Amino acid sequence: MSGSDTAPFLSQADDTDDGPAPGTPGLPGSLGNSKSEDPEVPDREGLQRITGLSPGRSALIVAVLCYINLLNYMDRFTVAGVLPDIEQFFNIGDSSSGLIQTVFISSYMVLAPVFGYLGDRYNRKYLMCGGIAFWSLVTLGSSFIPRERFWLLLLTRGLVGVGEASYSTIAPTLIADLFVADQRSRMLSVFYFAIPVGSGLGYIAGSKVKDVAGDWHWALRVTPGLGVVAVLLLFLVVREPPRGAVERHSDSPPLNPTSWWADLRALARNLIFGLITCLTGVLGVGLGVETSRRLRRSNPRADPLVCAAGLLGSAPFLFLSLACARGSIVATYIFIFIGETLLSMNWAIVADILLYVVIPTRRSTAEAFQIVLSHLLGDAGSPYLIGLISDRLRRRWPPSFLSEFRALQFSLMLCAFVGALGGAAFLGTAIFIEGDRRRAQLHVQGLLREAGPADDRIVVPQRGRSTRVPVSSVLI
Repeated sequence: MSGSDTAPFLSQADDTDDGPAPGTPGLPGSLGNSKSEDPEVPDREGLQRITGLSPGRSALIVAVLCYINLLNYMDRFTVAGVLPDIEQFFNIGDSSSGLIQTVFISSYMVLAPVFGYLGDRYNRKYLMCGGIAFWSLVTLGSSFIPRERFWLLLLTRGLVGVGEASYSTIAPTLIADLFVADQRSRMLSVFYFAIPVGSGLGYIAGSKVKDVAGDWHWALRVTPGLGVVAVLLLFLVVREPPRGAVERHSDSPPLNPTSWWADLRALARNLIFGLITCLTGVLGVGLGVETSRRLRRSNPRADPLVCAAGLLGSAPFLFLSLACARGSIVATYIFIFIGETLLSMNWAIVADILLYVVIPTRRSTAEAFQIVLSHLLGDAGSPYLIGLISDRLRRRWPPSFLSEFRALQFSLMLCAFVGALGGAAFLGTAIFIEGDRRRAQLHVQGLLREAGPADDRIVVPQRGRSTRVPVSSVLI
């Protein structure tokens, strides 16, 4: 099983084993199992026989991948934490500073399919090692760019997309080849939990390292050092598992990659939902911003009210899309289109709300906490929670395809009710939004000073006149 790690860099990674012989205990495809269409889930012993890795080693590999994912998002948001300093150093405006992220995302977007192709055909471990080593060197080099070479900073941020694309497209597939069913869901939830945590740490680390060192360049030199550790851990700890072995019958042939065009044709059949999501995202964001802009003229609470209307309006359509899923796929797509459009209305508005209720010197920290909390209460744990509810429902019903469908259908309906709760929360926000925005404006203008420990006093009548005294003296 370890032969895949010693293979050349551009060699097939899974031609080492055809899997154990039929009838191996604990594995799908054992003799006597007549339900070939519903194979058993391998137990721990079965997974170890298939992958050649102990449960502890597999968990350690996931831990390494989580560390790198954390580092990945730390680097992505470190630049945001020192963006005002970068603007001042290179003497650029907001449009040019925004171009830094645009160049990175564009590079990442273009290169992701390239590494997707390579990751499906060649040794994934070595691809990640090479990508992360390259990303670390480029990020370190970007911290030494002179002020008259802003174009070089843009180039290096574009090259950083090489490293991130090499990792983000490949790491989840390793986890998929190490675990199945509930174990896979749990491991993926841990893996993606690194996204909000890493994003928040990137903001905080960037600004704090700059404060300690007195130079924003040092903020870009932290993650490259951690990247070297990541490459060493990848090389020493991670082993390439057989691709797809944990999911196929032991008596079936190993999976071989098809041509890229065949892959694209097969994937195109599943892209309808993705296209709907892209289109509704664009429509929803534009609709939300324009509606809020028009309503602000007559209602200062327009922003949270539009967000509330979007969430409350989307809930019934998302519910109906699930309710109609078995009867009419066309109706399902129509309801998804309407529901996702309404759901997307709050994206840009929420970012705007956060910026105008927080003073400028705290906005990066506020963004960090917003990212952490939104992912913590959203996509970090929700896939596992939905899967857990579905599994609990399936245990109550006789095993069948319909019971599996119904269990997942009912568990996903929880999302519609959570959306309605979010709408109610925005209605509550509308009560306080004017006061919060006004306080932030007064603070920026120097007309409002925050009360510190020395100002912890209250006004009380004393000897015929009002006097400010400490709260502790009144309590005593």
